[in-house]
Amino acid sequence: MTVRRLSAGLVAAALFTPGLAACNSSGTPTAGSTASPTASASATASASGTPVAGDAKQALLDSTREISNGNFRFTLAGAGSTAEGQVHQPSQSAAMKIAIGGPSSDLAMKLDVIHFKPDSWVKLELTGPTANSLPAIKQLNLGKYQHLDQTRIKGNRSLGFDFEKVDPAGSAVLTQGITEVRSTGTGTYAGTIDVTKAAEAGSLNAATIAALGTQAKTVPFTAKVDPQGRLSELVLQLPAAGQTAAQEIRMTYSDYGAATAAQKPPADQVVEAPAELYSLFG
Repeated sequence: MTVRRLSAGLVAAALFTPGLAACNSSGTPTAGSTASPTASASATASASGTPVAGDAKQALLDSTREISNGNFRFTLAGAGSTAEGQVHQPSQSAAMKIAIGGPSSDLAMKLDVIHFKPDSWVKLELTGPTANSLPAIKQLNLGKYQHLDQTRIKGNRSLGFDFEKVDPAGSAVLTQGITEVRSTGTGTYAGTIDVTKAAEAGSLNAATIAALGTQAKTVPFTAKVDPQGRLSELVLQLPAAGQTAAQEIRMTYSDYGAATAAQKPPADQVVEAPAELYSLFG
């Protein structure tokens, strides 16, 4: 088995391919949905001034604006994978830790990725029976940060980072796809989203969206905003599709305006990335 052949099954499940699919924040598969939208997103305020769906959708659209400033912490969970990190646009830096698979997986991956424009580094750890049986993996499990050639990772959503599009989950695109929504309490919402454009957002890959078929037009979601009206959580409940069980995708945002610059790895902990790394994520 070559590294390139290995990558097809593994990286397709990775959050930053991105291919979120199926787990809650603890990595446990979930099913079903708590969302029960009852109002159209195109509705307007009632004569009494009571907020209705139109106001709810606008509130969620507005909630993503602060993300574009690029100063926050985030988490993502899905497909048996988790990611957490920070974006700090003022210093043109970002850092994230990604875990794909677990102790029982045939092949599990952990990535510690650091971006400090114009440089990027990744520390990779591959474990499991498959990792132990492939000589090529030893070229990647170096225990050090591998410096990345920017010309080879341009446009690569697994290893690269676009400081013009600072949101790893693309929540602004997702909220624009809201088809139904209602307020469920102070700062909480529920409804449905058309995720057919979610591959552009980065929260679902095209294959997952295609598998949903017509269900992709009405994926249930819940959302929370903080006291300042900024998005703090967005949860998509993907319905069952074919042989794939119902799944949950969860993304959170915090520390708006209070994130810190990423830390460059120490020079003695850096090596140049070997060709096998680019093959794995190619």
